[in-house]
Amino acid sequence: MRRHRRLVTALAGAALLIPAVAACGSEEQDTADDNGSAEQADEAGEGSELLIYSGRNEELVAPLIDRLEEATGLEVTVRYGDSAELAAQLLEEGERTPAGLFLSQDAGALGALAKEGLLEQLPESALEEVDPAFRASNGEWVGVSGRARVLVYDPEQVEESELPDSVHELTEPQWKDKVGYAPANASFQAFVTGMRILEGDDATRQWLTDLQENGARQYDKNGPILDAAQSGEIAVGLVNHYYWYERTDEFGEESVSTRLHYLPGGDPGALINVAGIGVLAHGGQSAEAQEAVEFFLSEEAQSYFAEETKEYPLAAGVVSPEENLPPLESLEAPEIDLTDLDSLQQTLEMLQEVGMV
Repeated sequence: MRRHRRLVTALAGAALLIPAVAACGSEEQDTADDNGSAEQADEAGEGSELLIYSGRNEELVAPLIDRLEEATGLEVTVRYGDSAELAAQLLEEGERTPAGLFLSQDAGALGALAKEGLLEQLPESALEEVDPAFRASNGEWVGVSGRARVLVYDPEQVEESELPDSVHELTEPQWKDKVGYAPANASFQAFVTGMRILEGDDATRQWLTDLQENGARQYDKNGPILDAAQSGEIAVGLVNHYYWYERTDEFGEESVSTRLHYLPGGDPGALINVAGIGVLAHGGQSAEAQEAVEFFLSEEAQSYFAEETKEYPLAAGVVSPEENLPPLESLEAPEIDLTDLDSLQQTLEMLQEVGMV
């Protein structure tokens, strides 16, 4: 019980530092009394109704939810919020949750629920759709789309042959005042969590300190980092790959002067994180939720992620339509159990300790 409370506190604390991506209706958020939660759970479990807690924002997911309803006949209600915030809520609700399915922006939030026994085993047919690297080793959650950590760079300031092979090189003198990063952003925090898992807390803390002392510039989000590289304010920036592809899709590649560099050799800076999905063990909607899992792994849904978000599709043999996007299998990502990204609170404490957030 004590460990459970620590997890709730950790995820709630994480949510305070990661702005919620969408506001939720007051009626859907009201879980003030146990009877109310139980009644919602009963209602959500009846017939073909499904309640999804979604850490992916409404603007992105709503069109796909419409397709889900059309494809399955389910009547779907969605509560939107930040993934860490919703995971904390699910931990608090426990067996009283009214939700049947959790769609998370990152693997860490799913890992937190799995470690507390709040997710149920997914069918082997669903798990087999996705490479083992992008699903839970215990089969309780599965990735539905992937995003790679990369360096965006300004070719006017640095030639491709001069780019580093590791994020560790970014603390060297030649990169002083030339690097951009977003320490309050969830994707950067997941990357730091991955580095902690791979290299330990001491080495990670030292890297963060050295990065700051080398004059790295802080930004709020990935988008402003791309802007800074485009304007020449920085030479390189730490971002997720799909931001650059969204920009070139919007403005045309000829209007975007920056380029991407994929780090080799399993470097921590080459982490591939996933948006994933898990069926809640106590929501009373297992059959409906399993139908939704099948849909999210279908060709229709996978193509949606590839085309609309420029993320990597992870199932159904779907290939991204982006001509310049390296194949997923060609990336040299670090070997890591993505479930372990649930130690976000320790990462936030480290970032606070070194003065980054």
